[in-house]
Amino acid sequence: MRILAISGSLRSGSSNTNLLLAAARLVPAGVEMQLYGGLGELPPFNPDVESAGVPIAAVDEFRARLAGADAVAICSPEYAHGVPGVLKNALDWVVGSGELVDKPLALINASPRSEYAYAQLTEILTVMSAKLIPGACINASLMGRKTLDVDGIVADAELSVALRGAMAALVEGATGPRPESTS
Repeated sequence: MRILAISGSLRSGSSNTNLLLAAARLVPAGVEMQLYGGLGELPPFNPDVESAGVPIAAVDEFRARLAGADAVAICSPEYAHGVPGVLKNALDWVVGSGELVDKPLALINASPRSEYAYAQLTEILTVMSAKLIPGACINASLMGRKTLDVDGIVADAELSVALRGAMAALVEGATGPRPESTS
């Protein structure tokens, strides 16, 4: 199983990116989670270009990565009470092409102060017909933590339990419940 992780931040050392990288270390056995790093390479969405069918390598690659994933995990900061422009732009590129339709999705929030972007992403992804998995949509607050790097997040008992649980819920949402043991 493959999970595509998307951070809404382009910032080097982003706590949102670090949360996703930590989650990648905590996925169930047999699951591969990779971070998509091309958000900043996507051109501004233009419906005229979209309708003309002009191939754009960065957009084609993003769509292919989404299509090839069994599930998606998104973690995003909030800027000015909203979704960062680069993330919204990326989502706009796949509204019409449908790579997120019925795609199991985890939405991870890194800050309790980031309530507007989280709510907006929930609405946007619901309208796009993504399959938000309730147990995989979590608040994993990094506020007040001493370390925000990947190793520190994995070592933090509360955060690692939350991320491990969210990733397990995402996998179950993508594959269905596992049969009960009959032993």
